[in-house]
Amino acid sequence: MSEKMSRREMLTETPIPQLIVKLSIPTIISMLVTALYNSADTYFVGKISTEATAAVGLVFSVMAVIQSLGFFCGHGSGNYLSRMLGAGKKKEANEMAATGFAVALILGTILAIVGNIFVHQIAGWLGATSGDTLHETENYMRIILIGAPFMMGQFVINNQLRFQGNAVYAMCGLMCGAVINVFLDPLLILVLGWGVTGAAMATVAGQITSFTVLFIGSRRGENIKIHFKNIHINSFYLLELANGGAPSLLRQGLAAISTLLLNRFAGQYGGDAAIAGMSIVSRVFLMMLSALIGFGQGYQPVVSFNYGAGILKRVREGYFFCVKWGFIFLFVIASICFIFAPDIVGWFRDDAAVIEIGTLALKCQAVVLPLSAPIVITNMMLQSMGKGVKASILASARNGLCFIPLILILPLFMGLLGVQITQTCADIITTFMSIPMAYSELKNMKE
Repeated sequence: MSEKMSRREMLTETPIPQLIVKLSIPTIISMLVTALYNSADTYFVGKISTEATAAVGLVFSVMAVIQSLGFFCGHGSGNYLSRMLGAGKKKEANEMAATGFAVALILGTILAIVGNIFVHQIAGWLGATSGDTLHETENYMRIILIGAPFMMGQFVINNQLRFQGNAVYAMCGLMCGAVINVFLDPLLILVLGWGVTGAAMATVAGQITSFTVLFIGSRRGENIKIHFKNIHINSFYLLELANGGAPSLLRQGLAAISTLLLNRFAGQYGGDAAIAGMSIVSRVFLMMLSALIGFGQGYQPVVSFNYGAGILKRVREGYFFCVKWGFIFLFVIASICFIFAPDIVGWFRDDAAVIEIGTLALKCQAVVLPLSAPIVITNMMLQSMGKGVKASILASARNGLCFIPLILILPLFMGLLGVQITQTCADIITTFMSIPMAYSELKNMKE
């Protein structure tokens, strides 16, 4: 039996719980590894100063933009090629893989060049106002931007491998980079004393490592191989890329905007301590949601492949399985975060003001964390089915349609407390938006 046939049978015949667990374990690890890139810098930079911690938090918006474009190309090309493989159309799958990768490298190069030209202005827009924080922000951002093509390229190859059912190697590629990053962080930041510059260099070194390992691995076995001759940057493939990738772009892109607004209002009402505190909370919940997103990403190839093959029963069964266990997992994690909130924040930065501000925000977000299960899984199901409009609306809700108006309004009446509870309120509203979207599609599949 060929690897191609065994992979198809795996995705269309393996019992759903067993299949999703098998695919989600490496994707959960991959997402946690991605979050570790961010959290490692925050932890080690936190040993330097509150200003340095604030700087890393501010540049997180820039990293979110880079990641959003990487996921746009990766999810857009991955969704399409998986559906084409399910339908037996390998030529189209090959062309989309090469096109998505090429678009990512082009966009990453543009970001690196333009971002470094306007780095001072961007740092000001992000909310870096005081001299030390502004200087640290610029130093960190310059190097992070240089790594943009590699960061975006690794996300594309990682997602393309994952959508082909090769989640294990995709995980290994990211883990290689994470090991390099975590090893270099204490060496460059603390031992050599390079501060935020060392943190940025460690992050980019990890990204280059992951990019290299993933690219080499994508050319092995029966994986779709990226060839220059298969690049077709035309209206058809760009539209398909947008249809499958727009929800990811909106989700990650609006996360960058929401983080920018969060930092600006936190700084306005609480100074650098508030920026640092809210940045730590954002990183902590990024880790928690990364596990859920990884679980949902294990479900995505099941959706796209079986939807392309017309086996809708498996799509429904997988949805309910993921929502149920995602909710239970997040409930347990949220309980731990609520009880040990001061210790968690203090682990990143031992500053009384930072701990006080971060603790309340962490507890508020922990209360609604389990609601992220139906939000994320519904969004991933819609995106993997090619329901681009619905998926984009839902992807825009949590960090955009709901969050942005709330962050502009609540602090005006509640001050810093308004900043701390904005994400909590946004999550509640987004949950009520996700329910009818999920119901309508699940009902159609049943009929």
